[in-house]
Amino acid sequence: MKRSHIAREIVETIALTVLIFLVVRFVIQSYHVEGTSMLPGLNGNDYVLVNKVAYLFHPPARGDVIVFHYPLDTTRDFIKRVIGLPGDTIRTDSTHVWVNGVELQEPYISMPLNPNGNVWKVPPGDYFVLGDNRPVSDDSRDWGFVPQSDLVGKAVVVYWPLKSWEFLNTYPQVFAHIK
Repeated sequence: MKRSHIAREIVETIALTVLIFLVVRFVIQSYHVEGTSMLPGLNGNDYVLVNKVAYLFHPPARGDVIVFHYPLDTTRDFIKRVIGLPGDTIRTDSTHVWVNGVELQEPYISMPLNPNGNVWKVPPGDYFVLGDNRPVSDDSRDWGFVPQSDLVGKAVVVYWPLKSWEFLNTYPQVFAHIK
């Protein structure tokens, strides 16, 4: 009787461990930031936790920092900030960004710089993303939109290195007046 009790405890512990592993594996992902395209907020070699189920019940919001499969090579993942939603009109000049006619006041960028002025209309099911380090970021200004099907999830927290630990700010006040 005692052996069956111990065997049952072992099976329950293994089952619980497997369940926790599967939930963590399919809900949360670690992402290693490479490069400088998200400075000053994210440094190269930071590690962030990505909520992979964040967009199951609602779409991304402007300001969200997302991880996605790079549209020109889906074997690579990028991290950028959502600026434009499906249906939005994005306009840039050399130093400014407008969304649906509203100029963004962006406290999260390294410096206001766009290589060219342009206008984009975000198609249904797509997103317009920009890096926070505008002078060096490879983003929607260069290669276009991110399809919803390429989204991995929402970057939520920097967890490594420990001195950089913080929840990522989505700056809702920057986008509050956009219709």
